[in-house]
Amino acid sequence: MRLLKELVFVGLGLYDERGISLRGLEEAKTAEEVFAELYTNLMPNFSIKNFEDITGKHIRVLSRCNLEEENGAPVLNAAENGKTVFLVPGDPFIATTHIALRLEAQKRGIKTRIIHGSSIISAIMGLSGLQNYKFGKTVTIPFPENSSETPYKVIGQNKSLGLHTLCLLDIKADEGRFLRINEALSVLIDVERKNKSGIVKGESLVVGVARVGSDAPVLKADSIRQIMDYDFGEPPQSLIFPGELHFTEVEALKAFAGAPATLRSSVK
Repeated sequence: MRLLKELVFVGLGLYDERGISLRGLEEAKTAEEVFAELYTNLMPNFSIKNFEDITGKHIRVLSRCNLEEENGAPVLNAAENGKTVFLVPGDPFIATTHIALRLEAQKRGIKTRIIHGSSIISAIMGLSGLQNYKFGKTVTIPFPENSSETPYKVIGQNKSLGLHTLCLLDIKADEGRFLRINEALSVLIDVERKNKSGIVKGESLVVGVARVGSDAPVLKADSIRQIMDYDFGEPPQSLIFPGELHFTEVEALKAFAGAPATLRSSVK
């Protein structure tokens, strides 16, 4: 009997083990081996034990070293001997670097498939009420020790085109470190002090988001000056720098994000 050489990338969703799709769950239940990585994004309430109870499968959690320094050898070797599922937070390939794993699987003659899950990118856009086609390039704000001017420049470029900027915040899951909104803003403010381009000012409107996908996400729109002192609670957290706002976006930010009543007059 010919072995089925197959690697299925399955999105876990955003918050806990219930975020996976029914199709993704079925793929995990019928796999010979199941692997997971949990370092590219934080899923606050995800439980390996609960997931194993649901699927009846042992889940092998891989480190960044397993996937990057070992070139995904544990997953690829398993896939050469039977159907293998690789679980990834969010939607596979949206905000991760696993394309190299899929390419290597193809080189080895391993069939690959993708079972999509909820993405932080689409979820934040939907939660905020901002129109998805008005978002420009997405950027990640790094920890202060890895400070870069790139996020600042991307925000400026998007703003010049009237576009919104989604800023994902850096994580180091293996160290239990997750950049928070006020820390990210401090990084950008430091760059503003050097560049003086007026891109990140105290009165600039920003939207802070925390724990998207949970039963109680936090969404708050206000000036940077006010957001710096706002308590968003636990991570994961993200930021949006709005560009030009349509009147329906203004109303959405007022209704769902507690934006100031004067918002309409403060944007183009």
